[in-house]
Amino acid sequence: MFALGLLTLAKLANVTVPITLKHAIDALDPQHQEIIYLPIFMLVAYGLLRFASSAFSELRDALFAKVIFRSVRRIATQILSHLHDLSLQFHLQRQTGGISRDIERGSRGISFLMNFMIFNILPTLVEIGLVSAILLINYDSIFAIITTSTILIYIFYTLIITEWRMRYRRRMNEMDSQANNQAIDSLMNYETVKYFNNETLEVSQYDEKLASWEKSAIHNQTSLSVLNIGQGIIISAGLTALMLLAGQGVVNAQLSLGDLVLINAYLLQLYMPLGFLGFVYREIRHSLADMERMFNLLDQQREVPDSRDAVEIDVNAGEIKFVNVSFSYHADRMILKNINFTAKAGQKLAIVGPSGSGKSTIIRLLYRFYDPQVGHIEIDNQDIKTVSQNSLRKHIGVVPQDTVLFNDTIYHNIAYGKPSASNEQVIMAAKQANLDDFINNLPDGYETIVGERGLKLSGGEKQRIAIARTLLKAPEILCFDEATSALDSHAEQRIGQEIINISANKTSLVIAHRLSTIVDAHQILVLDKGQIVEQGTHQQLLHQHGVYASMWRLQQNYREIPHRE
Repeated sequence: MFALGLLTLAKLANVTVPITLKHAIDALDPQHQEIIYLPIFMLVAYGLLRFASSAFSELRDALFAKVIFRSVRRIATQILSHLHDLSLQFHLQRQTGGISRDIERGSRGISFLMNFMIFNILPTLVEIGLVSAILLINYDSIFAIITTSTILIYIFYTLIITEWRMRYRRRMNEMDSQANNQAIDSLMNYETVKYFNNETLEVSQYDEKLASWEKSAIHNQTSLSVLNIGQGIIISAGLTALMLLAGQGVVNAQLSLGDLVLINAYLLQLYMPLGFLGFVYREIRHSLADMERMFNLLDQQREVPDSRDAVEIDVNAGEIKFVNVSFSYHADRMILKNINFTAKAGQKLAIVGPSGSGKSTIIRLLYRFYDPQVGHIEIDNQDIKTVSQNSLRKHIGVVPQDTVLFNDTIYHNIAYGKPSASNEQVIMAAKQANLDDFINNLPDGYETIVGERGLKLSGGEKQRIAIARTLLKAPEILCFDEATSALDSHAEQRIGQEIINISANKTSLVIAHRLSTIVDAHQILVLDKGQIVEQGTHQQLLHQHGVYASMWRLQQNYREIPHRE
């Protein structure tokens, strides 16, 4: 409100400037005054009004900056929060580089739109109305008619040409996002590019996207020139016609020299912002196009929403039940078929089977990244569809097979499991994951930067960090998705023992590739083609001489084969 008040004062000062100048010039005109005197008051007022117009405008900008940047901050934060709320399916399909560029352009567009829509377009329209009224009241109506006609023609022309140009702007945005995504994806997969000597391919694909962007950018700039030339012709024609009329009025003694200056000042005062108004409108349309893609992100709906009456889950024992669960990512390919099992409280349940049998999908369903199409899942006799996802996930810790770390310190990546944890708790978690010796031998210790996605660390080191931060979270239910697959046998044994110690009295689901790591499990499920084909303890399954026994013999034979170093 203060900013709008300052805007009003600035415009009033601006409109009063030509009137003050007219009276000062008429006082100095020998044909208009019998006695010539120096109009000190008018000249000083002229200077003060000029200063006031500029000062009020600057104060307005300073005040309104808080509104603009707070709005940008709130919307950007809202979008990031919304992206985190979206389901896993969206993030498996997203293009990170393109989304990043869309948010960047959209935030910039919001800032521009708020500033210029409120403080340029509306005030300019008000000023046009005031000046037209002054010209109509004090001078021949032809002045107001020409002024208004010129403005209307200018606005109509600007609207038509700008709408025509928007197709090029949208195409530019699309190709810019694609090119940015190509570059980021290429850099994030730097090692893969090097392994296959495909640097030239990556650069050529990036250049191909930029070539399409370049073509659209050239069309955009060419059409801009057409717009600007047309606007210049309209303004010049209107200004020339008005000055010819005013000049004729002075010759005919119908107007004073001050009137000529006043009309000229008003016209310049109108047409200069009008030219700027064309720029502002054009940029606003560009900003709206930039914001389209950003707000499309907000239109994305969560595939796995909380129910309206979702409650906080109450986890005491941590018993897990899958009841007649069937699930598919796509309708034409069923991943899990009629899965039934119970992981009793405080016990270790292992899941084994060939790749693609649906092992990891079970953990994703438990974590509610997806909901099953058939059946339901319970924790302590509570259907997880009826509880809030946030409360559910607080009680489940997951160590994934593919560990991705933040480009920050080792300490930060471990503490991420529980940001409020003390320094001693973080170090204890590192020790439990067999990390402490490794970290202490690093020059920067816990402050070592791990690189983007943890690229500076080995696969085993990354997995141990993932185990440490899950242990720090201290959930009631633990899920290990082949958590020791990247470790050597010695490290696997040590961490395996620690996992046994930590998961004691906690319900744990373990997806295992190496069967030797799950011989102590209270129950083992053998999955094949989305179905449970065998179920029992290690010894029970060996005695069945089925799929599990076959897998066990195969791995034992492999371990007995002498390998060359």
